[in-house]
Amino acid sequence: HHLLPQCTVLENVLVPTLADGAPTAEDVRLAEELLERVGLQDRKGHLPGELSGGERQRTAIARALIRKPDLLLADEPTGNLDRAAADQVAELLLELQTSQQAILIVVTHSLRLAEKMQRTAELDAGKLRIAVSS
Repeated sequence: HHLLPQCTVLENVLVPTLADGAPTAEDVRLAEELLERVGLQDRKGHLPGELSGGERQRTAIARALIRKPDLLLADEPTGNLDRAAADQVAELLLELQTSQQAILIVVTHSLRLAEKMQRTAELDAGKLRIAVSS
């Protein structure tokens, strides 16, 4: 998940904002909100080495969302998460897709996650099959 090991969870989420200089109070507020949405509000002061794989994955997801991207490519976003955390992340991604009118492309082996998407495409034996969810 390529987190900076010397930075806290909160600092890692804020890294993309450094391109504009120091993070603003609004950046910090949004980072804390995203950490709450992925269930990590109590871990914001921890270093990546103190986190589980799933917690590191959720930190990386929050970091990816801090700049409110128009296009979000998510490769196995729930792969290392338990069911509750996976549902939380899926809900967040879908909500942000709607509220920000972002394009969301998810690659997953999880049928549970795929079923939540508006459209799905399945790659099987080198053939791409596109379907529309009901």
